[in-house]
Amino acid sequence: MLDSDEATSRLLKAISAPPRLKIMRAMGAKEVCVCHLEAVFPEWRQAFISQHLMALRKANVLVSRKEGRFVFYRLRDTNILGLINLAAEFVGVDLSEIKEKEGCDCPGCQTFDKKDIQVVATSIQ
Repeated sequence: MLDSDEATSRLLKAISAPPRLKIMRAMGAKEVCVCHLEAVFPEWRQAFISQHLMALRKANVLVSRKEGRFVFYRLRDTNILGLINLAAEFVGVDLSEIKEKEGCDCPGCQTFDKKDIQVVATSIQ
């Protein structure tokens, strides 16, 4: 069994690759498929994205589920985004410059967007 410092070190190492940080930010609190991430990062190949998703899943940062031909990923605990943002602020990154990018048209992303709209509409009323 790992001691707490070793476990913390492994987690930080797993999330420290710049593409993984970008993937986690793009996911946010959403559940996304690989095609969503391909739409967000068109310069990345599917295999490259999958490799980083696998590393994050192996580190227990992500959970996944399969629905038909789609595999959906989400952060196991969205509190990790706070850690990422805190680290970014620590090194002087202006978080207001980080814009959310559009995703894809897969059924999962469309369902999530509709749920978001319903939640926002309900909270406004």
